[in-house]
Amino acid sequence: MPADLPDLHRGGDDLLSALDPEQRRVAEALRGPVRVLAGAGTGKTRAITHRIAHGVATGVYQPTEVLAVTFTTKAAGEMRTRLRQLGAPGVQARTFHAAALRQLRYFWPTVHGSELPQLTESKLPLIGLAVSRQRLRADKGTMRDLASEIEWAKVSNVRPEEYATLAPARNREVSGLDHATVARVFSAYEDAKRSQGRMDMEDVLLLNAALLAEDERVAAQVRRQYKFFVVDEFQDVSPLQSALLDLWLGGRDEICVVGDPAQTIYSFAGANADYLRKFTAKHPGATSIELVRNYRSTPEVIGAANHLLAGTSSRGVELRAQRPSGDKVEFVEHADEVAEAEAVAARIKQIHAAGTPLSEIAVLFRINAQSEAFEDALSARGIAYVVRGAARFFDRQEVRQAITLLRGTARSSGGTDSMVEDVRGTLSGMGWNAEPPTGRGTARDRWESLQALVSQAETFAATSQGAADGALGAFVDDLDRRAAEQHAPVAEGVTLATLHTAKGLEWDAVFVCGVQEGSIPISFAQTPAEVEEERRLLYVGVTRARLQLSVSWSLARNPGGRSTRRASRFLHGLRPENSTGQAGSARKPKKAARAAMCGTCGKPLSSAAERKVGRCGDCPATYDEALFERLRQWRKERASDDGVPAYVIFTDKTLEAIAEARPDNEAKLLRISGVGPAKIERYGEAVLELIE
Repeated sequence: MPADLPDLHRGGDDLLSALDPEQRRVAEALRGPVRVLAGAGTGKTRAITHRIAHGVATGVYQPTEVLAVTFTTKAAGEMRTRLRQLGAPGVQARTFHAAALRQLRYFWPTVHGSELPQLTESKLPLIGLAVSRQRLRADKGTMRDLASEIEWAKVSNVRPEEYATLAPARNREVSGLDHATVARVFSAYEDAKRSQGRMDMEDVLLLNAALLAEDERVAAQVRRQYKFFVVDEFQDVSPLQSALLDLWLGGRDEICVVGDPAQTIYSFAGANADYLRKFTAKHPGATSIELVRNYRSTPEVIGAANHLLAGTSSRGVELRAQRPSGDKVEFVEHADEVAEAEAVAARIKQIHAAGTPLSEIAVLFRINAQSEAFEDALSARGIAYVVRGAARFFDRQEVRQAITLLRGTARSSGGTDSMVEDVRGTLSGMGWNAEPPTGRGTARDRWESLQALVSQAETFAATSQGAADGALGAFVDDLDRRAAEQHAPVAEGVTLATLHTAKGLEWDAVFVCGVQEGSIPISFAQTPAEVEEERRLLYVGVTRARLQLSVSWSLARNPGGRSTRRASRFLHGLRPENSTGQAGSARKPKKAARAAMCGTCGKPLSSAAERKVGRCGDCPATYDEALFERLRQWRKERASDDGVPAYVIFTDKTLEAIAEARPDNEAKLLRISGVGPAKIERYGEAVLELIE
């Protein structure tokens, strides 16, 4: 036995000596049911691996009778490594899918007398077949969104025939497709998959659950094999995973679950934190332990994190910092996104010069398209960076395609009087529209990337460069220059990542950027539950920082643009009211903006959608409903004639606003949010006729 490992067979006291009191309680709670509410940075993996090792050392567990379940292969590998170092190498640590697939491969041939269906690597070919069978057209982005939606439906136990009924109530949407169409594609996908003898990743869980539910011999053998279960990240469990776990247990309660409801950020993909929150109701008499000692972050960072969730439904455990005091958290306001990126890059250069490795610095934001400004600012200073979880901006397929088309436009026309209109016109051929698509997904990500190019064109046009002859060609040359600078090989660099991909990671210095309304919470988060998930997402970002944390936002998208943005509502009471672009400097107090009020009940309006129509979401409609229906019917016919999705013409919210204002001329119509000059030219006459 290695000299640096404790002698586990002397009762395990040496094994537990390095744990704090709460971690030790977890390690000593060897019989289930047990729930561990583990705050960020509190050492949950340490606690549960020591629990398993302690159980093996004391003879309560046989290593082969324990199944530890995680959500990623990386986490499973880390757990196996720790258990091996702690003297418990025989314990199985697997993801839900890996454990289920292993059981399927063993039992399926015996039970069914045939080979297990082949696991498909991607849903996209089968979805393409399903789309064509429904005589539909869909680009790759829409097909990826359909794949995500089918995955959500299957992990949520929603069958194709139920989808059209259940999806609206759960606020599900695939941009450009109605619920009935999605349901038909879902059904056709399942038919195509079965006809080819294939299964997808969700089928692995579904088929394993069916084997256990329908064959008592299989269930009995699995339950003899595994008598003790540990499930990490339990706040991310889906209805399907919960059902499979119950089948593995078979009515027993030898289970330990670990998670943090404050870090539930995947509800849109089917995760349900209620399984963690209500664990003690399902298992009366369960032991519940809180891990509250945060070993990762300074008291300043932990204070901000605790305040962010205080008094909300997202609150988890109250963290207690164990590190010594450090720098104050910075809250910085900037004039625009370019200024924000430049300031962050300059600060990173200072931090690095003071001794912080680039690999210990991260810039976090809400969506991938926000990376471009930071890539540009870092490259200009010769600071290496890596983009985590996505391609770098100029490597993205839609960006490469857009630049190719812009180059072709520049060569064919030599530029026009309006370079920005050239860009908009060219990108509209790729599906870009001034209004973003509704909902989340690939279509939204693609639009954001194209919108970033439009914004860059607007900035370029506002400079002396953009006023020159052949401006479009000059703009394309500038894009090529940026791409070349940002494609240098990187050995070690600053991490650029979305808040979602940052979960589970940590750095010495973290910059959480773009924390303004419309970004955090993101504009399509409308329901209270969706807004709270955005709050938790910000909490995840804040708790990634060990020593230094900076939170910033911008008042405008582009330099010289109107300063119409405001800091995220989540920062209310957390940031100093005089936060400015120069940390610590003062500014003249602005006249307080008058809050938008509901035209029906008089209460303040809290979301962009409510402000657009001028009333609360639960107040009765004040618009002309008959006119609204006429406008919807006209939009449907026009969309069919033009071969575009209905939302491209006008969104429902814009039609509601039109039906409420009943404008009688183009000038009044132009004042409505979502109606611009281009839409006036295309649709203004028809809309005014309908109103008249």
